[in-house]
Amino acid sequence: MDKINHFFLTFATMEPREKEIYKVTWIGFFTNLILTVGKVIAGIVGQSGAMVADGLHSASDFFTDIVVLLFVRMSAKPRDKCHDYGHGKYETLATVMVGLALFGIGAGVVYKGAVEVYRFASGEEIAIPAMIAFWAAAVSIVVKEWLFRYTARVGKQINSPVTIANAWHHRSDAFSSIGVLIGIGGARFLGSGWRVLDPIAAVIVGIVIIKVSYRLWVSGLNELLEKSLSDEEEDEILRVVGVNPLISDPHNLKTRRIGANIAVEFHIRLEGSMSVLAAHEVCEDVERRLKEKYGAKTQVIVHVEPRR
Repeated sequence: MDKINHFFLTFATMEPREKEIYKVTWIGFFTNLILTVGKVIAGIVGQSGAMVADGLHSASDFFTDIVVLLFVRMSAKPRDKCHDYGHGKYETLATVMVGLALFGIGAGVVYKGAVEVYRFASGEEIAIPAMIAFWAAAVSIVVKEWLFRYTARVGKQINSPVTIANAWHHRSDAFSSIGVLIGIGGARFLGSGWRVLDPIAAVIVGIVIIKVSYRLWVSGLNELLEKSLSDEEEDEILRVVGVNPLISDPHNLKTRRIGANIAVEFHIRLEGSMSVLAAHEVCEDVERRLKEKYGAKTQVIVHVEPRR
């Protein structure tokens, strides 16, 4: 009871963004639990190895859900003596881990599908799955696509890369189920000569999953390696800075991402005769406008130079 009370007390003290991440992740966690159990049972009863594998694919989502739940809590911690820029990179690290998990799943699906295609080409028979496996795949597609759309929408609203990455993991499961559905349908309704559709679809789905995983972990690695924001984003930052008529020639811009937030450093030129107080007020105005546009946790460093 004490642990339950501690959990609800902790949840109540979370920031709104963190609460949304936890909410959508817990919904995904329990949905994956139900799907995993259901698909594995349907695969065993329906004699469908593809459906059992699809159930195990759903089980892999538990790993990413747990990663999100652990790392988002860590990334939301305020900065401390050892982390002057906060803990936002924990969320970035979680995104990379989700991408790597997806890569492993995709590679496994491609390998298994390729082996099945080889077996079929060698003249081996592929078992005919029962209808329970077909309907389980159909239900999985609908549920996982809904979960993807819901999770991706929340991730974009709160600007959470790891939540968006987790959403794509849900869609990868839906893609996997599409391949299973095609394979089961082909095996049951088109005759024994079409049973190879199952492993062929699995290979295609695996390639799609690998492509998604590549995009996710490369994006995360770029962030961990302090890659600058895009040219378009940096041009927009300079435009926001230059709105103040007292500022001239904003330059030497440096940018990077820290999880869902950004850090910005740049130089500006002000009238040399301006008082320290007036120059400070200009810097505060620039910082306020940048935080209004990019979020309250945006980190801004301004270096003032005299105008020549």
